Amino acid sequence: MRTDSISSRTDIIDSRDVIARIEELQELQEDNSLSSLEVEELQELLKLQEQAESSPDWEHGETLIRRSYFVTYVEELIHECYEMPQELKSGSGQWPWRHMSLDYEAAARELEQDYMEVHYFGEAYLIRS
Repeated sequence: MRTDSISSRTDIIDSRDVIARIEELQELQEDNSLSSLEVEELQELLKLQEQAESSPDWEHGETLIRRSYFVTYVEELIHECYEMPQELKSGSGQWPWRHMSLDYEAAARELEQDYMEVHYFGEAYLIRS
């Protein structure tokens, strides 16, 4: 079963996909059927794995988040995991509370303390440390 290449333009990468792609490329390497692009991809994936495998659930599925996407990721995480108090909901809350908003950038900076930076093809990703 062929796994698609993992792109450094992807916002979210699952560590299980990295592991599966490495295994697939190593099998092709044993058969001497790797293209030069696949050799480069394998080298970069192995570097990524070496940097990231100390993450707590690397083998069971850790999320790698592209640094440039991290604030958006945190915003989505907050909305998925927490109920916004009614008073703060735009249009439905009472004055002045309905004019308040979350500082997602500050929340991302605080959450980033629990992450480490790794690189894949020169692109920075964050993964839980």
